[in-house]
Amino acid sequence: MHHHGAFHETGSSFDWLFLCIPFVLLIIFYIVAVIYSNKKYRKWPAYRTLCWIAGVSGIALACIGPIAEKAHTSFQAHMFTHLLLGMLGPLLLVFASPMRLVLRTAPVKIARVITKFLKSRYVQWITHPILATVLNVGGLWVLYTTGLYAAMHSIFLLYVLVHLHVFLAGYVFTVSMIYIDPTPHRTSFYLRSTMLILAMAAHSILSKWIYAHPPAGVETMDAQVGGMFMYYGGDAIDLIIVIVLCSQYFRGRIGKEINTNINLKTSIK
Repeated sequence: MHHHGAFHETGSSFDWLFLCIPFVLLIIFYIVAVIYSNKKYRKWPAYRTLCWIAGVSGIALACIGPIAEKAHTSFQAHMFTHLLLGMLGPLLLVFASPMRLVLRTAPVKIARVITKFLKSRYVQWITHPILATVLNVGGLWVLYTTGLYAAMHSIFLLYVLVHLHVFLAGYVFTVSMIYIDPTPHRTSFYLRSTMLILAMAAHSILSKWIYAHPPAGVETMDAQVGGMFMYYGGDAIDLIIVIVLCSQYFRGRIGKEINTNINLKTSIK
């Protein structure tokens, strides 16, 4: 297995504590925003705060600490961090609805700027289910079927960029599939469900490819176990997205039917 040549494999406890600061600040800022929001609006759901804490903690675990260090030499550990960074972490952050909380607590002028950005063509383009799926799953295929995986363990900047892409692509993909935060540019349930099915299939095929064709520098057994992590872990997380997507669809259908019945009764009267 390739060793990371751009920085030390082991870090002191002080180094890890220093690197934890941004993640701790994200949790603190969220909690402060919740406290401020509760003074002005309806109480913020506690489960959203728990999702934010768990999501940020999972991403931190994928980036720093013993597991992240082991991921440089163990493909199994790498795949575990991949699931945290690109799938479970983003899903938990989406459940935390951070943009809604920001809009509730930000000053009016800033909130208007954020709202304008959310309505922009760029956001509409980047969060479209088709593009979001290509960026998410396509990026993984490039990572594990080319020399990129080996290269990122030798070049620190490339390592950072790959991990940043995995997280952002995973977050944007999740946002494009399930609507929990304010979403001005919505697409149909049928388009999203189709792209979700295709993404799940592509993810499963890639895990089987890794099982049979280990990335350069990865031992066969290590790749096989890592591929199994990717296959079963990815399916479990995708199943949650499927459940949420379908529940949102059926709640919307029931709501439309109720409104139709009310309007019908009103018109009859």
